[in-house]
Order: sequence, then structure tokens, then C-alpha cells
Amino acid sequence: MLRQYELVERVRAYDPDVDEAMLNRAYVYTVQKHGTQKRASGDPYFSHPIEVAGLMTELKLDAETIMTALLHDTVEDTLATIGEIEALFGPDVARLVDGVTKLSKIEAMTENERAAENLRKFLLAMSEDLRVLLVKLADRLHNMRTLHFIKSEEKRRRIARETMDIYAPLAERVGMYEYMREMQLLAFEQLEPDGYATITGRLALIRSQEGGQVETIALAISQVLTQAGIRCTVSGREKHPYSIWKKIAERHVSFEQITDIMAFRVTTGSVEDCYRAIGILHTTWQMIPGRFKDYISTPKSNGYRSLHTALIYENSMRMEVQVRTDAMHRTNEYGLAAHWAYKAGGGVRPDGQVGWLRDLIEIVDASHDAEELLEHTRLAIYQDRIFAFTPKGTLFQLPKGATPVDFAYAVHTDLGDMAVGAKINGRHMPLRTALNNGDVVEIIKSRSTQPQLSWLSFVVTGKARSAIRRAVRQKERAEIAAIGTKLLEEIIDRLPGKIGKKAIGAAARRLGFGSTEELLIAIGTAKVGDRDVMEALVPGSARGLADPDHWPKQERAISIRGLTAGMAFQMAQCCHAVPGDRIVGLRRPGLGVEVHSIDCLTLADGVDADWLDLSWGERTTGAVGRLSCVLYNRPGTLAEVTGIFAANMANIVSLRLTQRDELFGTYEMDLDVADLAHLTRIVSSLRASDAVAQAERI
Repeated sequence: MLRQYELVERVRAYDPDVDEAMLNRAYVYTVQKHGTQKRASGDPYFSHPIEVAGLMTELKLDAETIMTALLHDTVEDTLATIGEIEALFGPDVARLVDGVTKLSKIEAMTENERAAENLRKFLLAMSEDLRVLLVKLADRLHNMRTLHFIKSEEKRRRIARETMDIYAPLAERVGMYEYMREMQLLAFEQLEPDGYATITGRLALIRSQEGGQVETIALAISQVLTQAGIRCTVSGREKHPYSIWKKIAERHVSFEQITDIMAFRVTTGSVEDCYRAIGILHTTWQMIPGRFKDYISTPKSNGYRSLHTALIYENSMRMEVQVRTDAMHRTNEYGLAAHWAYKAGGGVRPDGQVGWLRDLIEIVDASHDAEELLEHTRLAIYQDRIFAFTPKGTLFQLPKGATPVDFAYAVHTDLGDMAVGAKINGRHMPLRTALNNGDVVEIIKSRSTQPQLSWLSFVVTGKARSAIRRAVRQKERAEIAAIGTKLLEEIIDRLPGKIGKKAIGAAARRLGFGSTEELLIAIGTAKVGDRDVMEALVPGSARGLADPDHWPKQERAISIRGLTAGMAFQMAQCCHAVPGDRIVGLRRPGLGVEVHSIDCLTLADGVDADWLDLSWGERTTGAVGRLSCVLYNRPGTLAEVTGIFAANMANIVSLRLTQRDELFGTYEMDLDVADLAHLTRIVSSLRASDAVAQAERI
């Protein structure tokens, strides 16, 4: 653990003007606040924030970031408050600490909801200041280094999975490859212990048997380039164990079939030397076709710049080579952190919000629930990328497997919403076509179209999925609101006098809704009853309407013959019998009588019950019938069906969408009906409608 003076000396080494008193105060504050708290390893808890601060000094970050690292757990794990931190260390440090602080103390949430809210707050804070991300990544890296001290295997695996799904990809997206590789390795050890042991064991065996082969090849590369007049440094290393595991899983090959286990890095003094070096390497050793990538002229979205190639060395041995400048190397290893590093005389230079981060914030705003947010965020920070161009030459980076729909939403949300077709390299292609590196994509659009639910089956970006789901939800809300409008008109027709729009808005507020639209949706989904709406519109207007002649659509009174006086009964929900159906009762010991239609399929399960021959009583004035309707998926179909119900004097009790695709929507509808003849008449009317593909009684 770093001592107080050691931490200060580290910062002073690159920032001589640092406020030492403030750093000392932050160090002492975190030690005092965490006090006697212990970590799973048995070490004092304050050792963790101090080590995180040490990681920040390795990146040469400013004093505010160092203090944030020291204080990042005080609000969550001690009695400290953001207000107290602001008073002692200033508003900027308080804002950064608040951004890093997790929300895991909200016990009412499920695990996924807590994770989603934590991620939501973290992303929003990160969008304002990327130093929040840098501290969070260092926090997670140190926690992963000590993960093996946690006794619960389930907890270790959960933390490792979160690291692999969220934090390692985030580190990659901001170019912090050193952090990414170490987090992946530590998570890999927990998630796939057998695979980890096998691969690291095989790498150790190769290391012991190679007899200095890596050094020999590195020396050969260095000599070839030096003889050509290029000053460079060459280093060799084994490929990352998790990278090998991933390649084995993706390609379905064995360890022995992976021939490019070794990778070499060449660093030069200038961009010109990088391209000269690649040319010399390609003329000295055979290049493997399709493996050359130029990330200098076309950098990755995280700022990564390098030339990549693969060569065949002696004895048909494959090797990967990366060529970059010294300045590129620092940026490549530490990404955006390198741009935050202290510049003498210039302070800290923020790079601002990058494009993919804006996409993440848009996803945060559009996500409907915790599961959706986590899913879309994982998609948005997925690692494997391709490059595609607009016809004007603008470059967009997308995940591997992206389609023209993903491309359209990457350009602009409105373009994605209006997409009807695509040209890829000048040829008309289906919207579900997977894009390849270098494709030129032209989106064909129409203002009269809308996103299709079926697109969710092939889009791969979180931005596209969240935009499509948002558009589909808005469309469904509009259709339900149309039903609510029709039903509201029927309710208004029963009122003693005419009313205006102001009265409807006032009624919505009386019923606790924020807008008229919310009221219409509540009416359309039967979340508020007709009586309640009438009373809210004109107080007292629903009184005295218990007589079925005045209220034919809602009032029901069911009487059953064949029951002993006082015997309790209930209408079975499996068959929804209505007057006119032949009915039978099932009586089980200790329970009331269930009334079923004689055709009910569940009667076969009633062998252990007493069967009662029942019939409808004279006082029966209605029941609930259930229908299944398949409607064409086009505007106005639900409104037309609602009109059929209104014309047949049937009130909707509930409405549920059970299935939906590009052409049809299937709904289950419960209706107040008078009897079997009434229900049959409604079914016949539905089948005669052009809006209905199929209508059946359930």
C-alpha cells in the first residue's frame, strides 16, 4: 500500500505545482472514514482507494482525479456525504465522486435493476466528465486483482461476468488496452477455470521449449529494419490467453491449430517510418493475404492507431506484427487517459464526448426497463468492429454483423426510422444483409414508413434496437389511445349534456393522470372504468344507473339453478361461459363450485370432483365472453373493431396483445355480453370486417 508521502511524491513528479495540502487532506480523510473496515483479504479497507489512486498516478492524471480515487468509496461505504466532500474538496471533486458512487444500497431493486440503475448513473456522469470512467475502471481493475479473496464462488463469478460484459469492453472502447487485457484475464480465470488452466499451462510449456525463439525473431526483425535505416524498438510476446480462448471458441479449432501464438510490436519515430517498415517486412517475409489492416489512416473509434500485418516466418510459422510510433503506443495502451495526462504549463486537456458515448446516452434515455438497458449497453460496447462509408465518404464504425438498418441509425435516428431499402456498393440489397469492411451504404428512405418490429430479429447495435422498440411502443400507444378515444366518445354520449376539451383535461387530472393521452390509454386498456370516467367528467352523472336498461354494457347479475341455497360459486376463467351455454358445476371438498361450459377442455381434470347439473337462473343479465382476434397490422384496425363492439352494445372489459409480427396482431378480448346469441352476433360481425383476419371464441 502506498504511504501518504509516496503518493504525493508520485504526483509531484509530473505536476510540481500540485496542491499537496489538499492531497494530504484527502488521504487522511479516506483513512479516517473507512477506519477499521476490512476487505475480504483481511487488509484495511482504505488500502483499496489508496491503490486506485496509485493507478491514477501511473496515468499521470490531475490532482482532482487522484482525490476522486481516494474518496470514491466514502459516500457508499461510510457516513460521508457528497455535501461534506464538496465543502472540504470543492464542487468538481464532489461531482466526480458522485459519478463513481454506486447505487447498490437501494435494496428494493432486483439485482438487474440495481445493475442497470448503477450503469445508468455511471454513464450519465461519464458523459459529462470522462475522468469518472477512468477512476471506475481503475476501481474495477484493483477489485479484480483481489477477487480471489472472496469466498463465495457465485459472487466471484457474478463480478467476473459483469467485468467481462461491461468494464473490459468499456476499457477497450476508450483505448485502455492494458486495463482491458488484465481485466479479461482475471475474469477468464473465474468464469472458465479449466480453460484458463489449460491455455496458461500450454503457454508455459511453449515458453520452456522454445529456447529463446521469441527473442530470436524480434532480433531478426530489428536487424532487417535497422539495415534499412529505420530506428526502431522491437518486442515480442505471447498472445493473450483470453484472446486464444476466444479464437478457439469462435473458429471451433484446437489449441494446436492456432498458429499465430506469437505477436511482435515495432515502435518507430515517425508515421513515415511505420509505412516504410511495413514495406520492408512484406518484402522480407511472405505476407498472409487479408491480414493487413491500416489503423493509422483510419483510426478506431477509441483513437487506436497502428499498422497490423501477419507474416510467415521460417518453417511456416505464422506471426503477427504491429507497427506504430512511440506516441501512438502510449495512446494505444492508455487511450483517452493519455489525453487527460498532466501537461506542464497546460493543465488537463479533456477530449470531450466521443460519438459512441453519445450513442450510449441516447440508449440510456430510450431504454424501457433494466433488462433492456443492460442488453443495449452490452451491444453498444461490443468489441469487434467493421468500417462502412456513406456515398459521400463519411466513415462509420459498427459492430461485426451490422446491417444497413444499424448503419442508418448510426448516421441519424430519423434516417433509421424512415429506412425502406438500401444500396450496398451500388446494388439494391435486403435490409437484413450483413455489412463487410469497406462497404459503401446508401439508405433509401420514405417519410411515410415506420420502423418494423421484425427488424429486431437482425439488428445488432444497441442504438438501433432501442430506437426500434421506442418507435413500436409509440405506435402501440397511439393505437390504444385510438381505442380509448372511441370508448370515451361512447361514455360522453351517455352524459346529460355536452362537454368540452377542458372538462376532459380536468377529468384526467381528477383521476390522477398527467395528460388526456394517459387517460385515453387507461380507458383503452380498461385500467379505468366507465363509471369512474363519467363521475370525473360530470360528478353525479353515474348515479342511479344500476338498472341494466340504463347500463347495458357493464352491469352483470348471474344466478345459477341447481345449487343448494347459500352455496358459493364462481365462473371458471378457462372457458368463460355465457348465458345460452350448457353449463356444469365442479365441486371439490372445502371449495366452492366452479361453473364451466360443458365443452370446456379442463373438465377432463375434474375426475376427483362432484359434478353438478346446472342451468342459468332467471335473474341472469349478462356475463363475460372471451374472444381471440387476429387483426391486420395497419392503422385504424383496432378503432374499426372497437366500432363493431359499440354497434353491438358490447363493452370491452380487457384487451391484451398476445402476439405481433409485421403483418398481423393477435389480441385476446374480454367483453360484457348479454348471452350466447349476443356473443355469436359479435363474432359474425368481426368476421365480416376487412380489418379482421380471424375471430374465434375462446
